[in-house]
Amino acid sequence: MVTHPLEPGEDASPLDPATGGAAGPTSSRAGRNLPVAITVGVLLLVGVAASLWFRPEPFVAVAAVAVGAALWELRQAFARRDIHLPILPLLVGGAGMVVSAYTAGPEALLVAYVLTVGAVVVWRVLDGPGPQALRDCAAAVFAATYVPFLAGFVMLLLAQPDGELRVALFILLAVANDTGGYIAGVTMGRHPLAPTVSPKKTWEGLAGSLVLATAVGVAGAVLALDASPVLGIVLGVLTAITATVGDLAESLIKRDLELKDMGSLLPGHGGVLDRLDSLVVTAPFVYLVLTMAPSTAL
Repeated sequence: MVTHPLEPGEDASPLDPATGGAAGPTSSRAGRNLPVAITVGVLLLVGVAASLWFRPEPFVAVAAVAVGAALWELRQAFARRDIHLPILPLLVGGAGMVVSAYTAGPEALLVAYVLTVGAVVVWRVLDGPGPQALRDCAAAVFAATYVPFLAGFVMLLLAQPDGELRVALFILLAVANDTGGYIAGVTMGRHPLAPTVSPKKTWEGLAGSLVLATAVGVAGAVLALDASPVLGIVLGVLTAITATVGDLAESLIKRDLELKDMGSLLPGHGGVLDRLDSLVVTAPFVYLVLTMAPSTAL
């Protein structure tokens, strides 16, 4: 879902041809307040770009704050099912994973992750054992893996040569995926992609994501990384697939928790996790492709 303001949500209420109902003047077919969503989306993109412009450290701080906000939203969401995350060690460990990945590489990210998992388990067990503790610990391990550990791969990208350009391309790929999916889904969407999970997602939308993400991938690989267009094609196709999986995974969680959005911190978008869901799933794959690509491709 990333920072793009136009993506349809799975609980959206489009025009109803049976009743002739129409969305309000400021609402999109996604059921969002379109002017607000666009404004917030642009501000998010400008903020991310500004944090990357001069030095990478401000972006690390932005990422740490975003990870903390997403963990807080997960805590609130899981509480609806009487699952209680030990939020303090998760917040500390999440920030530690983000900083460690940038400053010391993948080994440090893994160490910080293991320490965080150990800390949340010990913290929760000290509050009392039993089946409830087991549920809380399992949810806490999932939260530590889903948000900060996967986000750590963005920091690994940032630490590479030309890291700012690589992270910018990674974000633009995700935005292109959402934009292409939205345009194709709204204008041509007829065949549901996963109707029981996210009824508004269509195969036509996925095709639009593939086309625009691949175009951005090729342009970014050639212009920003001075790399082969083949690398851009691989990045575009991979982003469309992994971002869609990330969207569907979060939709499944929200459906189980009976939530439309994970939060309300970002007007017109929902919560922070609603913007990060596809990013965190895509990040490891983009990192691996850019790391393992032969020197001739780069």
